[in-house]
Parts: sequence; C-alpha cells; structure tokens
Amino acid sequence: MLEALARTERRLLIVDPCNECEKLIPILRTSGWSVELRGLGEGCAAHYDVGLLRLQSKHLHSQEPIKQLIQASGTEWIAALSPDLRQGADFTGLIGQWFFDFHTLPFDAERLQFGLGRALGMSRMRRITAPLPPAQDNQLLVGNSSDIKALHVLLGKLARTSSPVLIRGESGTGKELVARTIHQLSGRRQGPFSAINCGAIAANLIQSELFGHEKGAFTGAHQRQIGRIEATDGGTLFLDEIGDLPLDMQTNLLRFMQEMSIERVGGRQAVKVNVRILAATHVDLERAVAQGRFREDLYYRLNVLQVQTSPLRQRVQDIPLLADYFSKSYACEVGRRPRPFSAAAVTAMLLHPWPGNVRELANRVRRGQVMAEGRQIEPEDLGLSSGAIEEHSASLDECLFLAERKALDMALLRNGWHITQAAKMLGVSRATLYRLLHKHHMLADTPHSA
Repeated sequence: MLEALARTERRLLIVDPCNECEKLIPILRTSGWSVELRGLGEGCAAHYDVGLLRLQSKHLHSQEPIKQLIQASGTEWIAALSPDLRQGADFTGLIGQWFFDFHTLPFDAERLQFGLGRALGMSRMRRITAPLPPAQDNQLLVGNSSDIKALHVLLGKLARTSSPVLIRGESGTGKELVARTIHQLSGRRQGPFSAINCGAIAANLIQSELFGHEKGAFTGAHQRQIGRIEATDGGTLFLDEIGDLPLDMQTNLLRFMQEMSIERVGGRQAVKVNVRILAATHVDLERAVAQGRFREDLYYRLNVLQVQTSPLRQRVQDIPLLADYFSKSYACEVGRRPRPFSAAAVTAMLLHPWPGNVRELANRVRRGQVMAEGRQIEPEDLGLSSGAIEEHSASLDECLFLAERKALDMALLRNGWHITQAAKMLGVSRATLYRLLHKHHMLADTPHSA
C-alpha cells in the first residue's frame, strides 16, 4: 500500500482559452506531471492537485467564473499572465484573494515548475486537515476524536426514544448542536425544532413565550399568541440554560411534562401537545436542587437520559478539522476564498487552552479570515501567541501529543507533503511516519505522497 501511495502522480489542470500553454505539456509530463488542458467552462476541476490558469484582461472584469472554478476545485492555482495585466486594483484583488501565485509571461519552464511545486506542497498540506463536508443530519458534530465518535454512537441510541435528555457541559461545547443532532436522527426530524434560552427572556414574559396567551390576557395582548411549546407540536423543544428557569415556571414546565398538555395564559382550555423536551445546562443542577433553586421533581423528570459534552481541550485532535470547517463557513462573509492556516497557526491553536471551547474557536477563526493579509492565517490573525507553550493544566500525555503534532506539521510543510523526505527529517521510517499520520488523523481519504 505504501509503495502505491509513493507512486501517486501529480495531477495538473491547465485552463487556457487560447491554448498558449499547450507547448508546456510535454515538458511538464517529462517532469512527472499528469496534465490535462481545458477551457474555462469545461466541467469540474475537483480531482486535480494544482491548477494553472492563463489569465486574460476579460477575466479581470468578469471574475465570477474564475472564482467558481477555484472554489469548486478545492486546490491551489497559479495565474499565467502578460506583464501589462499587473497594474490596477482588479489584478491585486483577484490574485491576492484567489491564487496561490502568478507567473509573468513569457513562460520560463524552470521558474514555472518551481511555482507549481510550491503550490503542490500547499495543496497537500491543506488536505492534511481537510474539512468535513457540510453538516447535515448525523454530521452536525465535526471531529474525529474518540470523544466525538462515542458521542455519535450515544446520540444514535438516544434518538430512538422520546424520553427527555439532559445535556450537560461547559459553555461553548456545542450543547445545542447535540440537541439538533438528536432531533435530526429521530423520528421527529420532519417536525419543527425550536430552541429557547431560558436565561435570555425576562421572567414576566417567559410564561407567555412558552405557553402562549389568549387575546386580552394582559395589557398589550391584542390577539391570541401561540407559544413555543404549542408551535413545536410533533417536534423537539430545546430548553437551553434550564437552570436559569424561574421556580414558578419550573412548576408549569413539570405539569406540562407530566400531562403533555398546556393552557395558554388567560385561557381555560387544555391543549394537547406532542413535544419531546431536551434541556441543557452548564451549572451544577444537583447543587441548585440542594440550595432550593431548582425543583427536585423537575430535575428527575428531565434527567431520564444524559449527555456530557467534552471541552475542546480534551479533544485536541479535532481542532484542525473544526478550524477548517469554520474557515470555509466564514470566508463567504468577507467575500474571499478560505485562507489556509500556517503551521505556526495550527501549532498555536493546538497549544491554546480554549476556555471558551468551540464557540471561542469559531470566533477566532472568523477574526482570522477578516484580519489575515497574507496568503495564510497566522497566529496573530487569530489573536493567539506564536511563542512558547503557556502554562496551563495539561497532562504529560497531552503535552506529548501536541509536541508530536507540531513536529509532524513542520516536517510535512517544509517538505511539501513528501513522505520520504519528511520521514528522513524526523529521523523515523516511512512506516512509522504513516502510523503517526493515522494517529493524528492527518491522512486524507486519497493522500498524495512521494
């Protein structure tokens, strides 16, 4: 298998409306490239390692087809262009945001191959932490760690029932995503999913918000209002921060869960509702019960099944996957292609303790897409230090894992994902390097190595 990987060819797509690049093909093939020549609108470019585009002046004024091509390919591109096109903001914006590099005509085969080699190395580095496809159904939770894999198995079991589930974990660990995943996997997936933050609604409004009200029930109630519970009939209601629910509302919620019927504020008619309740909290409910801040009977009613989300610091190997996932998501906001993370940025993210968990990671990646000025996102763009390891509570195993990952990242980056050279740099055999890559989930489905 290793020998087969070593013989994997380097695939180059040339997009040239004028066929000026045709004379380069024999030279590139002699150097080991598998080359295909196409026009700009001739099909998908998703199966190539590097792309070369003959850029013309008309492309600067109508950039959308080029952006769509690059976005669909998921790889690095080099633009070949005449010197006169290098002037103006259109050129700077297009090249800076969408291309890895550019090559000024006339063609210099040696210089071009050097640029293609660098683009190939970056393309393969990007595949090391390739993001998962868009989240849907049971793919809402991104990650390959043992914690996430075990969570997927657990949620699959919980989705088969209609029992309440209490989701516990630190702030920012994705408790709402867990609830949405349970809903998407359940038989209620065709019904509505409604999420409400119990701590974000004023105490005098939360009863009306949950149960609805009749016309004239109170000042300002000019018409009947359906509550969130009734509107979620046939689906799943997620009550976030359930520990912040006022005591009188806890009584009303308990009655609803026992009888599966509600009464709107100002109404006398019981309305039957079929809703599954999922609740989440980051507070110690047992202590809240002991202190009289949370009803014991409601606690036991909610705590039929339980899920515990893991903090990000306990699943470090998921950080690159999550970062790339958020990078692709937020790049659209700033109207640019997702920038890759430098090796220093990956290391900084692996070493950061993430007190805000996944929510903090998402916000830092969002900041990085906006602040980055180079071709890669650097630690400073994320607001992280690129210096030495800061003191934080980490086990010896965690420190060794991070150091090992850093060494692999640097060796692969410096050697353009060339397995033999990276193994030599690290002082290990090829077989050992492949074992380490599998351990850190750094091999894509179709890895390219030499």
